[in-house]
Amino acid sequence: MTDDNDTNETRTDGSGPGIVAPDDEVPTWRERKERTQGLSRLTYEYFERARREDQDLRQESSYVERDVLGFPTWPHELIRNLALTSFFVGMILFLSATLPPEMLDVADPSTTPAIILPDWYLYWSFGLLKLGPLNPELSLLGGEKMMADRTYGVVANIVVVGIIAMVPFLNKGSARRPVEQPFWAAVGVGGVVFAMTISALAVKNLVPIDTHLLFDLTFLLPIVAGTISYAVLKSMREGYMFDLNRRYYRLRPPK
Repeated sequence: MTDDNDTNETRTDGSGPGIVAPDDEVPTWRERKERTQGLSRLTYEYFERARREDQDLRQESSYVERDVLGFPTWPHELIRNLALTSFFVGMILFLSATLPPEMLDVADPSTTPAIILPDWYLYWSFGLLKLGPLNPELSLLGGEKMMADRTYGVVANIVVVGIIAMVPFLNKGSARRPVEQPFWAAVGVGGVVFAMTISALAVKNLVPIDTHLLFDLTFLLPIVAGTISYAVLKSMREGYMFDLNRRYYRLRPPK
């Protein structure tokens, strides 16, 4: 005599009453895409199974023993950290002794260099100072600009830094991988590409591209890169979540 639960076919695509499917009955990626309810049903069963197992554990025993593995700060952690620190400090001293920086000519305070650039990691900020073509000319002011181009660049820096500072407060999700939140991952990719393009705009006199084309690419490439990233991650999300949930059930098989 067979149990009713054994006669029912178990599938992970949401079409059957069960949860875990045999390896030879797992639907393909194309079949999962054709089932609109597969991911939502699987996610629901995922959390339901986890909730029931945790509830069963609490009912069976009032105390679940967990082994906590740890190492004392002294001497294990401190000796390891001191060894790593000594290694990197030694490498820095070795490179400083064997490859000293080149000594250039003494700076002449009475002569202005032909090209004035900040350090490379500040190129993006220097590029924002060159957004004068975006400074609107208001007809209410007789065709004059509301602020000088230099002031406009400073305001652009404040706006960009303010947006970057607000992102952690806008995105409070617990996702750890880009595929879990395609939108914010696309925003990050667009921001990185914009930092690169605005840095290229900062040194436009050194880039072998037409100035007007480089100015247009500065704002078009981040949008294109963000859109492509979002589309790719969005298409990968369902397959990724299916594999992640299936791996969870392999580690914690149903009773």
